[in-house]
Amino acid sequence: MADKESTISSLVARHELAASAIHRGDPGPLIGLLSEDGPTTLFPAVAPGKSGWVDVSATFRWVSARFADGTPVVYELVAADVSGDLAYTVGYERSAVSVDGGPLEEELVRVTHIYRRENGEWRLAHRHGDTGQHVSPGLTSLLSQAMPDKPRPGSGGRT
Repeated sequence: MADKESTISSLVARHELAASAIHRGDPGPLIGLLSEDGPTTLFPAVAPGKSGWVDVSATFRWVSARFADGTPVVYELVAADVSGDLAYTVGYERSAVSVDGGPLEEELVRVTHIYRRENGEWRLAHRHGDTGQHVSPGLTSLLSQAMPDKPRPGSGGRT
C-alpha cells in the first residue's frame, strides 16, 4: 500500500510541475512525461483529440505557445490507482494563466491521466482534460482557433 501511495504522490507532483511549466509557456516537462513505447493519446480541453507522440507533443507546443504568466498548477486528486504497469489519476487542475496576451484568468480543468511503466519509469500514455461548465474567455479563444467549425459552450451546441 505504501508503494502505491508513493507512486501516486510522485505522479501528482511530477504532473503539477509539468503543467505549471506549460502554463508559463514551456511544454518541455510535459512532453518529457509522454510515453514513447506505446500508444499515446490526448483529448485536450482546447483542441481536437490527438494520437501518437508526434501529434500529442505538437499540441502541447501549440497550447503552451499561447500561455504565459501562469500560476503554479495545483492538482486536486479525486481518485487514483496503480495496478501492475498501469496507473491512473483523476482530478482537477487549478491555476490562473494569460492566454494570447490577455489578462490572467482562473482556470479549472477536469483531468484524467493514464500512465504506463516503461523501463521502470512512469510515462503519460493518455490525458483527457475538459473544462466542464467553466470556460474562460481565453480558453474559448483557443477552442475557436483549434476547432473553428465546432459549436462553442453557450452557443447552443454540445462540446
